[in-house]
Amino acid sequence: MNVAHYKGSLLEKRSEILSTSAGTKPIQAPEGTSSRQGDLADQATGNNEVHIQLKLKQTDAKILQAIEEALLRIEQGSYGVCRDCGEPVAEARLNAIPWTRVCITCKENQSTK
Repeated sequence: MNVAHYKGSLLEKRSEILSTSAGTKPIQAPEGTSSRQGDLADQATGNNEVHIQLKLKQTDAKILQAIEEALLRIEQGSYGVCRDCGEPVAEARLNAIPWTRVCITCKENQSTK
């Protein structure tokens, strides 16, 4: 397994998320939602947009945390080992999700519980 390749992928994804979040403006309630301006459909649409933006920021924060943990595992020499069963994580899974903590079997077991 080429750990340097995965480290490069992790650093690239981290930079991508950080540059995307740095370029976004703070989440704000749409204009007019606190007053009587606009109909209920406009207000609901505005509220939905704020909710979606918030969910995206939360998802990015979780991925960033997982990336930092993966980089730490690289430093500690435990990268690519499943947290749950201790078996090696398949390279195909690491290529798809380099910040993953578990092998596909353990992930599937988590999903069925």
